[in-house]
Amino acid sequence: MTEPSPAVAAAIEGELRLLDPAVRASGELLAELLHPDFREIDPGGRPWTRETIIASLTADDAPRPGPLTASRMLGVRLCTDLVHLTFDTEARGIRSHRSSLWRLTPKGWRLYFHQATPFADGPSVDDPAAEEWGPGVPTTGRAG
Repeated sequence: MTEPSPAVAAAIEGELRLLDPAVRASGELLAELLHPDFREIDPGGRPWTRETIIASLTADDAPRPGPLTASRMLGVRLCTDLVHLTFDTEARGIRSHRSSLWRLTPKGWRLYFHQATPFADGPSVDDPAAEEWGPGVPTTGRAG
């Protein structure tokens, strides 16, 4: 397997940082990684903005989910300033397919859009999309 391009590597590094409980609990660190126009659609279909996700994750009473594992991370540089990542996560038996768009800004790569879709089973051998998802770059992160 070949090494990812510097742009894809930077997006993967940022994505893994977002799985770190210390980053998720810090408004300052989240603000460094999230684009000013950030949007997210969570596994339940709820939309989030940069401000609402930072407020939710850093609230004193914010839920602290258990360990989160990321796997099958793949990245593609779509153009000079845009990287698309796809990967899966699992936490407490709940699995999600995830998709992120990272944009290059004067301050570095920032997460512009993220969506998570829960799933019960992985793609089957007969699933034509299984090859597209491929094994990717196995990665593990922790979310808090």
